[in-house]
Amino acid sequence: MSSLLEVADVSKRFQMGGILGRQEVRAVDQVSFAIAADKPEIFTIIGESGSGKTTLARMILGLERPSSGRILFRGEPVHHENKADRLKFMANVQPVFQNPFEAFNPLKRVDRYLQSTARRYLGARDKAAIEAAMDGALQKVGLSLAEIAGRFPHELSGGQLQRVAIARALIPNPPLLIADEPVSMVDASLRMAIVNLLKALRDDFGVSVIYITHDLATAYYISDRLIIMQKGRVVEMGPARTVLDAPEHPYSQLLKASVLSADDAGAGKLSPANDLLQLSNERLARADASRLEDREDGRRVRV
Repeated sequence: MSSLLEVADVSKRFQMGGILGRQEVRAVDQVSFAIAADKPEIFTIIGESGSGKTTLARMILGLERPSSGRILFRGEPVHHENKADRLKFMANVQPVFQNPFEAFNPLKRVDRYLQSTARRYLGARDKAAIEAAMDGALQKVGLSLAEIAGRFPHELSGGQLQRVAIARALIPNPPLLIADEPVSMVDASLRMAIVNLLKALRDDFGVSVIYITHDLATAYYISDRLIIMQKGRVVEMGPARTVLDAPEHPYSQLLKASVLSADDAGAGKLSPANDLLQLSNERLARADASRLEDREDGRRVRV
């Protein structure tokens, strides 16, 4: 089985501090996984802020060099010095970033981004060919060129703008998307629309997705496989449902325990420790009694 992407014992170290207090920080520490070429999947990287997941994504995109280990896309290193090779790689591995409002210049019409992507990666020069590529990508995400043509970012909702960002990434027909927290900056009501779109890209168009998140709920819903990272290291890896249903590592168990449960929603139940709740009630009772005594004293003085 050939690999679309191979990450083998990859580490990234940064030097922090000044001359007298310099120390080495391992942002990513010996991470390994592979994505098959013949079986599109959603591979999820889970971790809290500072776990190394975004640094790992930047190395996969060729934006950072690993300190050790190797990253291969279709058997070739992802970091290219030659501009033509870099352009070819970028056409096959496209990013979708966290905040769509930061991904687009507010003074530039959004369709201009799609036009430049079609010219750059497809070599399209004819207006009809460019518009066909733009509209085809937008149709995949539930939009059309007529809806977004001539519009500025502020004229679109957050969900629409994130779908435009995904459409821009789809114009070169890449086999792999790197989606870094793609739903964290959109309203909760729109998150499932974006998540379902990623599933459709896998199922209907054969696109593999590396989905980077700290949200266990969406990871459970869409992931085929996942890794959980803590302080740069992979602490757990496997099929998504298997890992999240019964996590084995203490950190994975803590992440799962931190997810709010809806079991008691609307029941009016509070869940602090009983002794803390009792102490709080006692303090409130003493405060009420004190205020009552003050009022009684005030009446006696006035009489």
